[in-house]
Amino acid sequence: MIVSIAYFILYFSLFLVLLALQVFNRRRYTLKLQEQPRISILIAARNEEHTILRCLRAIEALDYPKAKIEVLIGDDASTDNTRAVIDEFIGDKPNYTCIPIAHTLGKARGKANVLAHLAKLATSDYYFYTDADIEVPKEWAQAMLSEMTEGVGVVTGITTTEGNSFFARLQSMDWLYALGLMQVVSDLGLRVTTMGNNMLLRRQAYEEVGGYESINFSITEDIAIFNEVLKRGWGFRNIYNPHVLALSTPAPTFYDYLQQRRRWMRGSMHLPLYMAVIFILHSAYYPVLLPFFAYTSVSVAVAIFAFKLLLQSLYLHLCLRRLGRSARWYMYFFFELYLVISSVILIVYFFLPLKIRWKGRKY
Repeated sequence: MIVSIAYFILYFSLFLVLLALQVFNRRRYTLKLQEQPRISILIAARNEEHTILRCLRAIEALDYPKAKIEVLIGDDASTDNTRAVIDEFIGDKPNYTCIPIAHTLGKARGKANVLAHLAKLATSDYYFYTDADIEVPKEWAQAMLSEMTEGVGVVTGITTTEGNSFFARLQSMDWLYALGLMQVVSDLGLRVTTMGNNMLLRRQAYEEVGGYESINFSITEDIAIFNEVLKRGWGFRNIYNPHVLALSTPAPTFYDYLQQRRRWMRGSMHLPLYMAVIFILHSAYYPVLLPFFAYTSVSVAVAIFAFKLLLQSLYLHLCLRRLGRSARWYMYFFFELYLVISSVILIVYFFLPLKIRWKGRKY
């Protein structure tokens, strides 16, 4: 019981600190450029015939001079009509190029190999990365570049899912809640992580690393290169602002969701210790609370649950409001149930001796 009480004191103290940081320590962004340099946008595509067009249309709508944008798309042996969809869209756009990926470079495999090939073709000093199922906002390029100040090697935006189903809305809340937790840590100047579907790398930093082909294979190639860039003394920026809010398609089924989250959990092994502590404390809440019922009254346990739900809902509400978004009151309750169920299943699923399936491949 003493251990449980100590845990709850630590848990709620940490949550209150994070809540205070969310309110009082928000980073201010300039989001304006004095110059508009030439940029390269790199996209790896594999079996994305239903989503790639949305991605390319969003890039075409960017509020940035088209003459200063080159878009490089790597077709990673798609077995559907991805290439045909791309070719039809870029046919009259000379600043777009699509290449088939036929061989590997160095240590790079899968998506990292595609991006390694595209970087070889890029002609600018700034590499923007997004995924083929992502829709970026029109201010994306300018807002990301505005934080690429001297000494910064990598800039990361935020991403969430877009969909009308109940499951899709819960996934969206989950993304923004997790990214909100990371953002308050990043705003303290502490490194967290990046997202390869919404990332900007300085060419000089990328080349100092040696490119993706010089990095040991990782299913989360974005985190791997982020860590390598920072090891070489480069700075980072994480932006939590609607001008860099990219929209992804939600996992269509619970199985796809489990595969996605298992891949992310593999990548989380490379998080800094302080981030690991935060997530472990967060994940241990119910494993500590449920046995606590045996030592205390139901009313006390319910009060602890209600306090957690209140703090969590308030924090998530602030995260959503920061992006001009909102959720109905009952969604905060269902989000808690979603966290409980998914967390338990994911912990079990993560330790099963199964390979990760991604885009028809096993890793």
